[in-house]
Amino acid sequence: MRLRIEHTSTHTYGGPVRVSFNEARLTPLTLPDQTALDTRVQVSPTATLTRYWDYWGTHVTAFDLHTRHDVLVTRGISLVETDRRAELVVPDPLTWEELGSDALLDDFAEFLTPTPRTLPPPEGFREAVRDLAGGSDPREAAHRICGWIHHEVSYVPGATGVHATAQESWDQRSGVCQDLAHLALAGLRELGIPARYVSGYLHPRRDPELGEEVAGESHAWIEFFDGAWTGWDPTNDIAIGDRHVVVARARDYSDVSPLQGVYSGPKSTVTAQVLVARVA
Repeated sequence: MRLRIEHTSTHTYGGPVRVSFNEARLTPLTLPDQTALDTRVQVSPTATLTRYWDYWGTHVTAFDLHTRHDVLVTRGISLVETDRRAELVVPDPLTWEELGSDALLDDFAEFLTPTPRTLPPPEGFREAVRDLAGGSDPREAAHRICGWIHHEVSYVPGATGVHATAQESWDQRSGVCQDLAHLALAGLRELGIPARYVSGYLHPRRDPELGEEVAGESHAWIEFFDGAWTGWDPTNDIAIGDRHVVVARARDYSDVSPLQGVYSGPKSTVTAQVLVARVA
């Protein structure tokens, strides 16, 4: 599937901003099952763009503004081809003993250690996770945990903010895709399964029509390691397919937010729009 994606973020300030320093993570990765054919980041007001790869392997576009402005528009435009065919060979899962080896614990320490956003909720969550994993191998346990999170936590747009933790979304049993991803990470890491947060995009139609541009969405899911990295979407409780486009992978949302920075000036309001079209 070949997808054209346009992600626009608009910051509207309550008055002139004197200076700002920004980082955008809007550029899809090129991977064995995904190719970024064309990517651009555009900024208004015009700024000099600097590009680099961060610690997690994310493509970052950095820019500073030193002229007064009351609106900042950041747009990422990408053309991406995905090919995640089911017939690709999947190795047998590791055993629990192999997952607990010193070498693996060292190699995947960053994806086994809870972050402030992915601390397991204290009331009954850990016990439920361990009960679900009973009698299963790590791969089956990961699927059970993701399915359980999908069942227990309702997807409700606007239910949480970008700074929400797994604890907060679990308490209210509702959230958005990043909240379900954080809860899945909390459960998997509690079992000793390395797991990482993935940010990107999802075409909302199961069978997209060619040439039709629709309102898409920024999306989040997880990848867990059981001998190989496997992607799973807890929000929809499905395997990652050709409709998913990967932008970044790291410990949690804090590492991969689409736009972050600092500025000198009054408060702002932020709106975001994602348009997606299947072009082949």
